[in-house]
Amino acid sequence: MIKRNKLNKSNDKKMRIKKGDTVVVINGKYKGVKGKVLKSFPKTNRVIVEKVNFIKKHTRPTQQNQQGGIVEKESPIHVSNVKLYSEKLGEVTRAVFTKAGDKRIRVCKKSGDEI
Repeated sequence: MIKRNKLNKSNDKKMRIKKGDTVVVINGKYKGVKGKVLKSFPKTNRVIVEKVNFIKKHTRPTQQNQQGGIVEKESPIHVSNVKLYSEKLGEVTRAVFTKAGDKRIRVCKKSGDEI
């Protein structure tokens, strides 16, 4: 039996949420909060959403940061806890891949518009 850690876990499905998308948190402490995806981690199926899931990081004084102290920053949340938000419809939706010629395009499931 082969043991795998979170980073080496095989991920067959592609993430449908990308950097720059507007999403709504559907689960947890920040339920209902809208935010922009700042960074995505496809290997671990996690995303960093602005103004969501803050942690306090204790930093040591360095050359760049003379003060040091406690810094609040966003930490990743699982992609299953967020849903894509459509500005046009004003509600949450899903992203679906469709073929247009040779390319795969992400399309809004409800409206059919390209994302």
